[in-house]
Amino acid sequence: MEKQLSVNSVNVEPLTSEAFEPFGDVIEAKGNAVTINQGRCQKFPHLTKIQTDDDGYVGIHIYHTSAVAMPFTLDLLERHPLGSQSFMPLEKQPFLVVVAEDFSEGVSEEGDGDRPDLTTLRCFITNGEQGVTYHPGVWHHPLLSVGQGRSFMVVDRNGSGHNCDEVPFAKDVVYTVEVSL
Repeated sequence: MEKQLSVNSVNVEPLTSEAFEPFGDVIEAKGNAVTINQGRCQKFPHLTKIQTDDDGYVGIHIYHTSAVAMPFTLDLLERHPLGSQSFMPLEKQPFLVVVAEDFSEGVSEEGDGDRPDLTTLRCFITNGEQGVTYHPGVWHHPLLSVGQGRSFMVVDRNGSGHNCDEVPFAKDVVYTVEVSL
């Protein structure tokens, strides 16, 4: 007997610090600024903290990405167990942030250990000036730029050790997101 395809639409919610807190930090120039450089610059300090294990170091990268077509079918989630990972657009550029919790007990009734709990799947859209830092081990979809596609600064853990787990979605269950700008 052929398995029936299950199609699920994931709601897109505005990105706020409060809603995203279980997964990481929202990065944006907001809050108390400090005036520096003889009054010519406003500094928004300590917007996020990059976490890494003792064997790693912080790396800074530039990603050039293409926008995804809508509706977009999510295909996998990944996590970085040894350190956090930050994404910050270099131009005003909205992007989607898709996250899920890990199975709280480590193993589901179906026997899935070390896998995302897709019943907790959430999708946020940034306002174009926000970035995010994923806490170590948070399941997330790779970068999903919308609109024109742009450049992003990425800050993450580099070094020895296995620091990227990927879990592709089952072929009989489809999760889609759609947003129009």
